[in-house]
Amino acid sequence: MTGLLWVAALGVKSIPIKYVRSEGVFQYLGKDEIKEALQPLVMTGFFDADMQAIHQAISELVWVDSVTVKRVWPDAIDIKIREKKPYVRWGQKSLITVRGEIITPKNIDQFKHMPILQGPELKQAKTLEIMKGVNTALADQSMKMAEFTINDRWAWKIKLTTGLEILLGRNEQLKKLQRFLETLEVLGQEQVERIAIVDLRYPNGYAVSWKPGTEEIDWSHRFPTDNDTSTILGGRSASVPYR
Repeated sequence: MTGLLWVAALGVKSIPIKYVRSEGVFQYLGKDEIKEALQPLVMTGFFDADMQAIHQAISELVWVDSVTVKRVWPDAIDIKIREKKPYVRWGQKSLITVRGEIITPKNIDQFKHMPILQGPELKQAKTLEIMKGVNTALADQSMKMAEFTINDRWAWKIKLTTGLEILLGRNEQLKKLQRFLETLEVLGQEQVERIAIVDLRYPNGYAVSWKPGTEEIDWSHRFPTDNDTSTILGGRSASVPYR
């Protein structure tokens, strides 16, 4: 009786794996990539397959966010995969997911349309949260961000898709940005489109550098104050006080 049980068990143990099913919505993860990772791990018997090793192999793929693996009697392994979702580029070669994780695929050409985020090392999650807040403020003015940079001293810089650069410095950046955005209506769309750089690193106003070929502007009628400090500097820059 013992011998018969041993033979039966041996027969069950040697059942080959006939099906490996992967489930998920894949936008960036290739099926060939999954197959390559699994190939050496599923060329074995149904009960010999190492579920932990399979789980680890799939988890290490760049685009995999989470994975579950289970045997399905009598001859299959089911794998459910959730793919990572890229949010912005991180520098020139990497991406940041919606969860704030840095990933570096072999090729990011298809993500060239995404804004570039740059920040201090190991601070990508905090930098991403700041960027989201800035993006919301810009979107309210129908402005689109191309780049957002926080340097090692935590000074902020924004570059829009129009080419306009906004320098925000290290202090009260969101407050200064909001005050600048509130002046856009006074400036007018035509003038905003002629600006190359806006420097908001001033407590009571901001400096403007114009694109080449822009005519000088008389700011006195646009920002009337008791002590008007607006100044044209060589026809290329202007200091604009907040009202």
